[in-house]
Amino acid sequence: MNLQSNDFELFGLAQQFAQDRSAIDARWKALQREAHPDKFAAQGPAAQRVAMQWSVRINEAYQRLKDPLKRAAYLCELGGAPINAHSNTAMPAAFLMQQMEWREWLEEARSVQALEALRDNVDAVQRDLLQQCAQLLDVQHDCSAAVLPVRALMFIEKFAHDLERSFEKLES
Repeated sequence: MNLQSNDFELFGLAQQFAQDRSAIDARWKALQREAHPDKFAAQGPAAQRVAMQWSVRINEAYQRLKDPLKRAAYLCELGGAPINAHSNTAMPAAFLMQQMEWREWLEEARSVQALEALRDNVDAVQRDLLQQCAQLLDVQHDCSAAVLPVRALMFIEKFAHDLERSFEKLES
């Protein structure tokens, strides 16, 4: 293992958006077994510290690789097109209008059925954006173009959390 390897290299995966989650999970378990600090107990504290660093690095890579949104953002960064979500929040007007409509829908929802309809709508848009990411990253190899759908997915992820909180409020 090499600390300088990117997450895909570390996990022995093709550097692409489309991934098999079970393969990522299996590789994570195997890497964790290899790097577990207890395996290095006989080699002393220094070896255990290095193993702990490896374990942390493996976990960080796993968190990025297992989540499609984080994986897409990471691929953009690797391709020289950082997302810059904190410093660049500009989005197309149509997307912002959709966000406003969803917020209004969420505020006006008084039943689980209304929230479920909203969730279905949000999920459909999210699926479309994930497909766009796959197309742009794996087929067209255009990381710069993938930045916009990745940023849109970040907005949607935040909204989805708000939507889930609304479900919790209605159900309690």
